[in-house]
Amino acid sequence: MMIEFYWRPGCAFCMALRARLDRTSLPVRDVNIWEDADAAARVRSVADGNETVPTVFVGPAALVNPTIDEVMAAVRTHAPELLAS
Repeated sequence: MMIEFYWRPGCAFCMALRARLDRTSLPVRDVNIWEDADAAARVRSVADGNETVPTVFVGPAALVNPTIDEVMAAVRTHAPELLAS
């Protein structure tokens, strides 16, 4: 399992959260919603029909524009094995 990080070019919020994720040892898969129509649809499905990014998936949890603390809490709850990697 890994964190799925949905983003788009030019998004300052995405860049800020991604920089914080880079300071962790967590495995992250980046998904550009402008290059992947299915990814954009997945984001819309959890963001009230909007393409709000960053959107982060941790196991079953979908986090729309989360803080790093919210991502880490979701990891502790839904994917604690990632903390050991």
